[in-house]
Amino acid sequence: MRRVVVTGIGAITPIGKNIDEYWTGLKTGTGGSDWITRFDTEKFKTRFACEVKGYNPVDYFDRKESRKLDYYSQFAIISADEAIKDSGLDNEKIDKDHAGVIWASGIGGIGTFLTEIKNFVTGDGTPRFSPFFIPKMISDIAAGHISIKYGFEGPNYCTVSACASSTHAIIDAYNLIKLGKAKVFITGGSEAAINEAGIGGFNSMQAMSTNNEEYKTASRPMDFNRDGFVMGEGAGSLILEDYDHARARGAKIYGEICGTGMTADAYHITAPHPDGVGAFKVMKKALEESGLKKEDIDYINAHGTATPLGDISETRAIVNLFGEHAYKMNISATKSMTGHLLGAAGAVEAITSILALKHSIVPPTINQTTPDPNIDQKLNLTANKAQEREINTAISNTFGFGGHNASVIIKKI
Repeated sequence: MRRVVVTGIGAITPIGKNIDEYWTGLKTGTGGSDWITRFDTEKFKTRFACEVKGYNPVDYFDRKESRKLDYYSQFAIISADEAIKDSGLDNEKIDKDHAGVIWASGIGGIGTFLTEIKNFVTGDGTPRFSPFFIPKMISDIAAGHISIKYGFEGPNYCTVSACASSTHAIIDAYNLIKLGKAKVFITGGSEAAINEAGIGGFNSMQAMSTNNEEYKTASRPMDFNRDGFVMGEGAGSLILEDYDHARARGAKIYGEICGTGMTADAYHITAPHPDGVGAFKVMKKALEESGLKKEDIDYINAHGTATPLGDISETRAIVNLFGEHAYKMNISATKSMTGHLLGAAGAVEAITSILALKHSIVPPTINQTTPDPNIDQKLNLTANKAQEREINTAISNTFGFGGHNASVIIKKI
């Protein structure tokens, strides 16, 4: 079994369009929520979201190319490019047969789908669809674009498991390298669902905050006054690499992925198990695979979406699994800053955990004003302000609609 390390990272998020900006936003507790600019929200229950601020496709792509790419693919390519550059990989020297791309998106090109259907419905009934409609929309196309750009000819596909999608992508890449099936992967996830269908659909489910009066602070994981998640968008990319391959080329190493877990709640299509059974088991499996003790975990980046049931379920699982050590760890829900990036959340939050290890700083859970009596108040939720501490090992949790649970453990080398 091969060891698997992280040698490059890239991100485009609502609080920073590259890794340096993103980390500054995280450690300073910057909130990304603001009024939606992409469409007229007057008739919508929710009129705010965490958009990527000041994003203009022509800053990254020529106009002709940008028209062929849904925003979710654009975000994927941008973050992958940053991660490749950060890794120092020489594309001319990579064994392309042993380099692959496993990318994730929970929804894919929903913006493209919406635009094409609107154009058809408002037309004269003649089917005038763009030839790029299907290639722009499908969830796997971002993985295809990335592999084409870098010539990676190894495994190439997309994982889809709602909000756990990009953590599953990371786990698949980890397992294939571990088994010797590849030496390098670009992995991660992207999402771009801030449009009429995305906002309206989640509003109908009553999963999303409607706190338009306090829109800037509406993302409130773990707080008593939370009323649902705030939608985000963007992408996160990681370069996973065979440890020996990385060492041989003198690569910098951010950390080692040493444990993974995947479980299902088998309970409800959208609600988590109230006692956090699936969350408990997925962290337990990751710990068992890592060979670490519970006391070795310093930080948990919680899934923490700010849904009334989800936050309670996750914190119960943490206390049930870690016992007294649960009160010695730091926990933070960084969706309080970025919003919920849906299928991209796992990758972006794995990067958050890596940056926390690198800088010995735990990003905060902002917008904490009123403790929830249903959440154990002895837990250190890193409320409102970043905290300095030595972090050697971190867990990143993601849980998705359908009962999909995935966790990864990352440690310093």
